[in-house]
Amino acid sequence: MLRKWENIPEWIRQPEVREYYDLLSKKKGSLFLKRIFDILLAVILFIILLIPMILIAVYIKVDSKGPVFYRQRRVTAYGKEFRIHKFRTMVTDAEKIGTAVTVGEDPRITKAGHLLRKTRLDELPQVIDVLQGTMSFVGTRPEAVEYVKQYTPKMRATLLLPAGITSECSILYKDEAELLENAEDPNKTYVEEILPEKMKYNLDSIRNFSLWNDIKTMFATVGAVLK
Repeated sequence: MLRKWENIPEWIRQPEVREYYDLLSKKKGSLFLKRIFDILLAVILFIILLIPMILIAVYIKVDSKGPVFYRQRRVTAYGKEFRIHKFRTMVTDAEKIGTAVTVGEDPRITKAGHLLRKTRLDELPQVIDVLQGTMSFVGTRPEAVEYVKQYTPKMRATLLLPAGITSECSILYKDEAELLENAEDPNKTYVEEILPEKMKYNLDSIRNFSLWNDIKTMFATVGAVLK
């Protein structure tokens, strides 16, 4: 999973990133097990969740006009762009009538969307992304392309690994939309205030990476959602 340093895109291959690369290069066995774990768990969950996801898809179609999935372009390992699988929780073409980040009681969110967001059920289709290898169960949440372009050199270290469905940072910032609700300029507030703070946790997670820590994060996520 970890490319040779010289094969990493030059814009990521920065001196500030080398520290994190060297740490990960000592954990190639754990990275391999992480991928095996992702595949096995994704297959099991896909089978278990298939019928519930079909029912959610029907609910979305009945609730509002538009596609079942929201396929925004996001960025994963080594700067690769992909279209994430999420259940649509907003009106069609929501990104054209608002910011890339969601704020509080965003009027673009549909009735079904409020329920799906509150319970995190909109994230279920991302097991498809895990199976495809563009995501992992645990890792830095995949950001929109416009935000990745504003990463500092050090932040680009998060692109050494696949993006994740959850992380310690995701748990701590699960109410991110509420934090942005009263911001005069949500995009500016996100880039200048929230993103740098989130990245501190994401970079620490890379520095302390282990499969066991990933598993603990997954259990913590389940606990946070149930609360």
